[in-house]
Amino acid sequence: MKSRLAPYAFISPAMVLLLAFGVLPILVALGVSLTDLNLAGLGDRDRIGFTGLANYERLFADDEFWQALTNTGIFVVVGVPSVVVLSLAVALLLHRSESRFFRVLRSFYFVPAITAIVAVSLVWGYLYNTQFGLLNYLLSLIGAPEVQWLSDPLWVKFSVALVAVWRGTGLNIIIFLAALQAVPKEYREAAALDGAGELRTTVSVVVPLLRFAILFVTVTTVIAWLQFFDEPFVLTKGGPLGESTSISLFLYQKGFSVSQFGYASAGSVVLFVVIAAVTLLQLRLVKTDAEA
Repeated sequence: MKSRLAPYAFISPAMVLLLAFGVLPILVALGVSLTDLNLAGLGDRDRIGFTGLANYERLFADDEFWQALTNTGIFVVVGVPSVVVLSLAVALLLHRSESRFFRVLRSFYFVPAITAIVAVSLVWGYLYNTQFGLLNYLLSLIGAPEVQWLSDPLWVKFSVALVAVWRGTGLNIIIFLAALQAVPKEYREAAALDGAGELRTTVSVVVPLLRFAILFVTVTTVIAWLQFFDEPFVLTKGGPLGESTSISLFLYQKGFSVSQFGYASAGSVVLFVVIAAVTLLQLRLVKTDAEA
């Protein structure tokens, strides 16, 4: 009997933490989304009224919500492939050598992942500065006009996404490098004996063996970009005209800037459903491909 309960004893601390910080907040948000909770309600429970699905009806009729959702979709479409492809390409290049120089490069590429977002925003803010920024200075050297990196409705999406891609590659590079370490050298040697070049070996042998690492990186990166918040918050506050407002930033603004906790909770429930649906779809597609 004790031997049967032993595995559950080992996983129980993790399960308690998951329930406390994962499942419980979702249930609380679901309950709050059915009310008109605000700052007054936090001070006096009698001022909290049950509204049913009114918050959801208001949410789906809100143009700002749909704009934030569209922006998030654009960020995902642009950012996720960029992060995955760039991380994999850099990891493949770094894996080619075990010299000290390449080990230093691995640390160099990992630095953005552990750098504070405040420091990142400060540096990139100077780079994007219209009058004194480095990027516009480089453009002036070739006679190109200056770019309004953070104030142009079109360029702001690219600018914010670029910072997130720069930050997001570091950790994924380490994950791919760990996966590359597990690829047997015999496979490379067999491909070389068959006359395959380095590029052919990488495409036909190495990359297929990384499919589980690629799946993990893709799924986690999609989830991260659906929750995209830090970069637009610190660089643009969602401007100009809401063009860089992500769905997470929209919920933050509604919940903490104007204290519409019930409305923001309804949006967080919708975001949770979207993330769960997209994640399940990815896993389903991978499972179907594996069965085929």
